[in-house]
Amino acid sequence: MRRMTTAPKLAYAILYVPAVEASLSFYERAFGLSRRMLHESGLYGELETGATTLAFADETFTPTRGAFALNRSTNPAAGAEVGLVVDDVAAAFARALESGATPVVEPVTKPWGQTVAYVRDLNGFFVELCTSMG
Repeated sequence: MRRMTTAPKLAYAILYVPAVEASLSFYERAFGLSRRMLHESGLYGELETGATTLAFADETFTPTRGAFALNRSTNPAAGAEVGLVVDDVAAAFARALESGATPVVEPVTKPWGQTVAYVRDLNGFFVELCTSMG
């Protein structure tokens, strides 16, 4: 078995969606993220999110087509979430709801001091809004 010289780093997460531009626009409005790019084909786009890129790809534009359930707000959420660290969870939660997100868990402070809330985006993905862990 070959040894890796350096540990892998998470570079990006891709959410497969029915409409890339609509998803980018939603995340800009709901969470205040900035668009890095939308490919001219409209099949792929990215948001500025720090060291790890949050990307969206058209659900028909994948080599694993048919190997996953389609994400829809009317279906149960996928077993994953997008986590966004914010300074003010209550304000971020309110902004998300005003932009069309669906509430899941209102802001609550955990015993370890972190405040968290959950919404679902326009495609049904869970989005956690939370304060930093330190």
